[in-house]
Amino acid sequence: MGKIRERFENLKAKGERALVSYLMVGYPDYETSLKAFHTVLENGTDILEIGFPFSDPVADGPTIQLAHEVALKNGIRSEHVFQLARDLREKFRDIPFLLMTYYNPIFRIGHERFCKLTKESGIDGFIVPDLPPEECEPLKEAMKPYDLSLVLLASPTSTKERLELICKKSDEMVYFVSVTGTTGARGELPLENIKRKVELYRSVCEKPVVVGFGVSKKEHARSISEFANGVVVGSLLVKLTAERKFEELTAKVKELKEGTIIK
Repeated sequence: MGKIRERFENLKAKGERALVSYLMVGYPDYETSLKAFHTVLENGTDILEIGFPFSDPVADGPTIQLAHEVALKNGIRSEHVFQLARDLREKFRDIPFLLMTYYNPIFRIGHERFCKLTKESGIDGFIVPDLPPEECEPLKEAMKPYDLSLVLLASPTSTKERLELICKKSDEMVYFVSVTGTTGARGELPLENIKRKVELYRSVCEKPVVVGFGVSKKEHARSISEFANGVVVGSLLVKLTAERKFEELTAKVKELKEGTIIK
């Protein structure tokens, strides 16, 4: 059993779901982002998403698009991303790390080299929003020797047949996008619709599923935790990091984690 699946099993045994936290390396600057990563990991994050800055982040909303832009202007490159992961891994040995990256950096650096660098930095797998399941085999082949996990995305428009394919190609979990469109904190979410879609997913796949895009409140986390294995929170945490509101960041992560406790 991989580290990600093991984390879900351990949480289930405690009556909890996973809080998956996303932050961008180098936003608003490298040292501030490093402090923010430590903050979310110390206060309830179960699985960490490490944002890899890219020039054309098509799946991201304004908050995270700005984070990509500023990080690149700050000179953040792959070596900084992998160094940050190595630094975090020294302290947080048991928390799964996922690299949230678009496909272009992987292709540019090369599948095998990118996987080698990823493994050496202590990262456990990838989320690649613009990689469809039909085209993921070259990357999956390169990942095998390094025991890395690929997480694919499903959406509200995914058919039952496509969900079966996404399930087959994903390794330890699937990321379910809550709404059509881009990332970004939302006041309200179509929870009943999300629940129906996750139930459709569960009819064809037993792998853990986490729900992201728009999750920003304890109430969101609590409702989603009733039918999914976890929630993903990104834009809100990125915004608080940009504002350097570390006390509020700490409180928000704790609050969201409380929402994932269902026992």
